[in-house]
Amino acid sequence: MTEREEGAAAGALRSAGPDGGSTDPAGGRPPHIEPPAPRPAPEADAVRPRPQHPEPPHQGPDQGSGRLRFVGAATRRIARGIDLDEIVLGLCRSVVPAFADAILVYLRDPLPVGDEQPAEPFELRLRRTDLDTAAPGVPALPGPSELIEVAPMGALSEVLRGVRPVFGDTLAARSALAELIGKGGGSGPSTVPPPGRRTIIAPLRGRRRVTGVVVLLRGAHREPYERDDLLVAAQLATHTALGIDKAEVYRREAYIADELQRTMLPESLPQPTGVKLASRYLPAAESARVGGDWYDAIPLPGSRVALIVGDVMGHSVASAAIMGQLRTATQTLAGLDLPPHEVLHHLDEQAQRLGEERMATCLYAIYDPIAQRLTLSNAGHPPPVLLHGDGRSEVLDVPPGAPIGVGGTVFESVELDVPAGATLLLYTDGLVESRLCDVSTGIDRLCERLSRSATLADPLHPSALEALCEEVLDVLDPTTRDDDIALLAARLDGIAPSSAAQWQLEPHTQAPREARRHARAALAGWGLEDLTDSVELLVSEVVTNAIRYARRPVSLRLVNGQRLRCEVVDDVPQLPRLRRAGPADEGGRGMFLVNRVAKDWGAERLSTGKVVWFEV
Repeated sequence: MTEREEGAAAGALRSAGPDGGSTDPAGGRPPHIEPPAPRPAPEADAVRPRPQHPEPPHQGPDQGSGRLRFVGAATRRIARGIDLDEIVLGLCRSVVPAFADAILVYLRDPLPVGDEQPAEPFELRLRRTDLDTAAPGVPALPGPSELIEVAPMGALSEVLRGVRPVFGDTLAARSALAELIGKGGGSGPSTVPPPGRRTIIAPLRGRRRVTGVVVLLRGAHREPYERDDLLVAAQLATHTALGIDKAEVYRREAYIADELQRTMLPESLPQPTGVKLASRYLPAAESARVGGDWYDAIPLPGSRVALIVGDVMGHSVASAAIMGQLRTATQTLAGLDLPPHEVLHHLDEQAQRLGEERMATCLYAIYDPIAQRLTLSNAGHPPPVLLHGDGRSEVLDVPPGAPIGVGGTVFESVELDVPAGATLLLYTDGLVESRLCDVSTGIDRLCERLSRSATLADPLHPSALEALCEEVLDVLDPTTRDDDIALLAARLDGIAPSSAAQWQLEPHTQAPREARRHARAALAGWGLEDLTDSVELLVSEVVTNAIRYARRPVSLRLVNGQRLRCEVVDDVPQLPRLRRAGPADEGGRGMFLVNRVAKDWGAERLSTGKVVWFEV
C-alpha cells in the first residue's frame, strides 16, 4: 500500500456528509486530512509541520465504517514493522493526525523478552512522541525523559493493571498522567492535557504482561473522544504490544544467532612465517545474520599452514551449530597432520554421524613455505583463485569432489608449485553467485576484479591484503546477493631455503651433542651468534627428551623467520608436560627450563608421533 493509499484509509474517519463536508467518526469536527507526504527516518522525538488548518467540517453518518477502515490501515502499517522503532513509528504515523493531534509512547525499560521475569522496579521511558503542529490548542510535549518509576500502589499502576484504555478525565487517569508527564517532562514546557474527554490512556499489554502505555491527545478545536474511540485505541494498543513482543523476541534471537556465528569463527588469524593472512565474513542480510559459512587458518609443523573454507547448506541456527562442530573436527584433524584428502574423508564421516542431510562443501589446503608447494583437496566447493605477482589470475584446477556428508566419496589431493608473492583466495559461493549471476560468471568477474586490483596485493605494503579483501567483496551487487560470504586471502611469500635447516638424528646418547653442533653452525651462518647459548640449551633438552623413548630417527629443524623456531619430531605420541622435579629426581627439569627460557613453546600429536617446538 502506498503512502497516498494509507493516508486515504486513515482519513476515512472524516467521511463526506450530506452537506458536502467531512465527518469525524468520534463525533467531533476535525480538520480535513490530506494524504501524508513521505517522511524522514524516525528520530527520538518527531514533530511534523502541517499546512494551513481548514475550518472543522460537519459530521457524517458513516463513522462506523470509517473507524473500521482506519483500524485496518493502521494495524497493517504497525504489522509491517520488523523492529521496535519501526513498530512504534508505524503507530505514531497512523494515529497523528487522523485519530489524535499528539501521541506519547512509553515503554518499559528494560523490555522483558519472552517468558523471562521482568526487571524490578517497574520503570517506563518515553520512547517516542509525535505532534500535529498545525492543530491549535495542542499542549507542548515532553522532551526525552529519565526513567519513570511506577509506584506499586499508585494511580498509574492502577490504570496499567486495568489493561483497557480509559479517558483522561477521571481522577485516577489525571493522577496517572501527572506521574507520566509531570516526572517525564524534562526541562521543556509542561504538558497540560486538554479538558474533557480529549485524552485516552491505553496500556500496551503483550502476550503476558504490560510493556508500556500510549497517551493520545486531541486539541480543544476537536470534539472529545467518544466511547467507541476506546475500542479503536484498544485495537491499536493490542496490535502495537504484540508487535513489540515479537520484535523483542526476534531481536534476542538475532543477537543469539549472531553471537553464535561470531564465536564459531576465529577471532584473529595466526601470522605464520612466510604467509600473510586476511579474512572477511559478511552475513546475507541484517534480517538473516546466521549462516553456515566458515574459514580457518591452522599452523602446522614445519612452518606449514592449513587454509580452510567451508559452507554448511542452509541458513539457520542449526546450520551454524553444524558449522561449529565441523570446524572443531577440522582443527582436531589438522592437529594430526593428515593430508587434505584424509581430513575431508574424516569430515565426511563426521557429517554423516550428525544426521541425515547434514551436508557441507569444504576446501582444505596446506601451504609449505619452504618447499613453496600447495596441496589441496576439494569437497564440492568453488575452486580457489591464485593471483600471481604479475597481475594474472588463475583458477586452480582442483577436482571438485562431492560435498561432505554424502558418503562413499573418494577425495583427491593435488600438489601445485606456487611462486613466492602469489595471493591465494578461498571463498564461499556467496561471493560469486546470486539470483542474477551463476557461479561460472561470478568466478570470471572475480578474476577480472583481481587482475585490476593486483597492485593491492603488493608484498611491500603490509595492509594491502586487507584492501584487496575489501575490493573483492564488491564483485557482486549487494542488492542481488542472498547468501553469506566467507573469504580467506593468503599471500604466499614463502621462506628462502637458506633460512631453514633440517637434520636427522639417530636415537642414541650422542644425539644431543650433534644437535647442539648443528644448531651452533646454523646460527653462525645466519649471524645469530648472540642466541647460541640459549638455543643450545633448549635444543639439548628437547632432543634428550625425544631420544629417551624414540625408536626411529629424530628430526631437528631450525627456521629463521620473524622468530627463530626449532622443531623436534619423534615417533612417540606421548606429550611432555611441565612438572617440578624433587631434589632426588634425576630428570623432570628439561621442559621446565624450556618454559622459562623460550619465548613460546608447545607440543602437538602427529599421525606418526609428536612434534615439540619452541621459539626464541
